[in-house]
Amino acid sequence: MAERTDADIAPVAALIADPTRAAILTALLDGRALAAGELAALAGVSAATASAHLARLLDGGLVGVVRQGRHRYYRLAGHEIAEVLEVLARVSARPPVRSLRQSRQARLLEEARTCYDHLAGRAGVALLDALRGHGCLDGERVTPGGESLLAELGVDVERARRARRRFAPECLDWTERRAHLGGALGAAVTEVLLERGWYRRGSMPRAVVLTDEGREGLAALFSGKELTSHLPVT
Repeated sequence: MAERTDADIAPVAALIADPTRAAILTALLDGRALAAGELAALAGVSAATASAHLARLLDGGLVGVVRQGRHRYYRLAGHEIAEVLEVLARVSARPPVRSLRQSRQARLLEEARTCYDHLAGRAGVALLDALRGHGCLDGERVTPGGESLLAELGVDVERARRARRRFAPECLDWTERRAHLGGALGAAVTEVLLERGWYRRGSMPRAVVLTDEGREGLAALFSGKELTSHLPVT
């Protein structure tokens, strides 16, 4: 029998394949650390069941723990895990919408959400279109004009370049089937948008909402550009 030299993906696939663990991992895709009780409620299981699944995810290296005093909070082990989950979402069937509540939740996620630590949905796609249309990006390179615009927004481009991950890759959006901005630059831009209050966390996990201040700020940032009308509006 020939010796195997490729990666053994079966253990990781088995961890993700369980419905409860998949629900927990999906809940953590907004980049925040959540307590076991919160994850139990989001996955629709008991606290004991959630704890058992979290222990397996910890052993498998898919999640990590943040400790604050006696409290433990769980988060994805890294952006690589988020990328795997997003790819799986793109090739998976979407669940049927059976209620007004589910319809509203689906609409919110399609409009604007976080893909781990960067902006996704129609908002993320529109933002990448605006950056490209204004000549800020040339492939994964930020142009001199892009440096100026991002500095005006408050993004530390040099810090993003030094991050131990790809700088500005396209991330194919699983709802829009078009690219939004991923990588270290996408995370840096999204961090600033949230810190400025241009986007705020929504009422459901991962969803974010464009604020009036954000609408005005983005319009001013891209003032005089025809792409302004295509910037995300919720």
